[in-house]
Amino acid sequence: MRGVIGQETEMALRHPLRVALLDLLAGVDSVTANEAARRLGESSGACSFHLRQLERYGYVEPVAGAHGRARPWRLRPTAATPPDFGPLARELEDEGYHRWLARRGTAPERWQRDEAFSEVLHLTPAELATVAAEIRAVLAPYARRKPPRGSGPVGVVARVFPLLPETDA
Repeated sequence: MRGVIGQETEMALRHPLRVALLDLLAGVDSVTANEAARRLGESSGACSFHLRQLERYGYVEPVAGAHGRARPWRLRPTAATPPDFGPLARELEDEGYHRWLARRGTAPERWQRDEAFSEVLHLTPAELATVAAEIRAVLAPYARRKPPRGSGPVGVVARVFPLLPETDA
């Protein structure tokens, strides 16, 4: 990413949790550090620290009129969106998945199951876009709701992309 985005942006997005927080805030009006921690599977202290760092770099701001420990944060309306922080988001996804694989035996029994799957489909470019939009539509109600009692953060990773032929290098 060096050279593609400015040094300030690179510093702001150096930590994958900051990227995850920006991605979370892009889909909700506001979020507290505690809410972010629940949704992202991180500690509230880490989320609070990184929200303050994102404020320092001009990406987020506290919601006006909110005070105290449970103050909500939102994206700054004037914040410039970085052109691509997808590689850092994928790094966080991969890190979380590897942590799951290493520690799932220590999770409470009701949480020791995952639903990893993949498919190879034959699609047109228009169908690829449709499938991606349909996946987003299925996830949207769950991403925007208040977490129900007994819920926990669950990573959902969907990558819909063309499989290019290997080339002899």
